[in-house]
Amino acid sequence: MTTVTEPAAEDGVSSIEKPHETPPGWEPNVLAFACHYCAFAAADLAGVMRLSYPTNVKIIRLPCTGKLDHIHVLRAFERGIDGVFVAG
Repeated sequence: MTTVTEPAAEDGVSSIEKPHETPPGWEPNVLAFACHYCAFAAADLAGVMRLSYPTNVKIIRLPCTGKLDHIHVLRAFERGIDGVFVAG
């Protein structure tokens, strides 16, 4: 029986994607799933206090983040979101 292995990288860690430089001025797109009573209330209070958050952060209000299905997090990455934040 033969075993197929990936060739080892120079630093000893094998990776599918090669590291690359981040372009200057790049901002990640972040999707935040926020619980209505906890995290979204805090974001709403920040708005009342005239505080702001970056425009590259989009907030989705949920009744409870405990009921968030993992498929929604995976679909966000499939559709190009760079980061997902779940707060409850």
